[in-house]
Amino acid sequence: MELDEELCLCFHVKKRKVVNYLRIERPQHVAQLSECFGAGTGCGWCRPFLRQLFEASRGSQTEDGLPTAEEYAQQRARYVQSGKGTPPRGATPVDSSPNPDD
Repeated sequence: MELDEELCLCFHVKKRKVVNYLRIERPQHVAQLSECFGAGTGCGWCRPFLRQLFEASRGSQTEDGLPTAEEYAQQRARYVQSGKGTPPRGATPVDSSPNPDD
């Protein structure tokens, strides 16, 4: 995932905003990332990735393993379609096209 791609698809928060928030604000708890334009407060899909970036900012983990933006959106669509989260109004739409891998 590149810096200018959306990490929180519900509130259109780009990875760059989260990385800069972590660098400038230095939050003490991962939950404080919600103060970064609401990141993580929608469907919940991005929370593990926010935690990963938070841990990386504290030096206890690396950023490795973030999928590409396309893979990320597809995985989120499956997450939401399986009933694990409900995006708020105005969120990036969930792709309802069938996944060729299913």
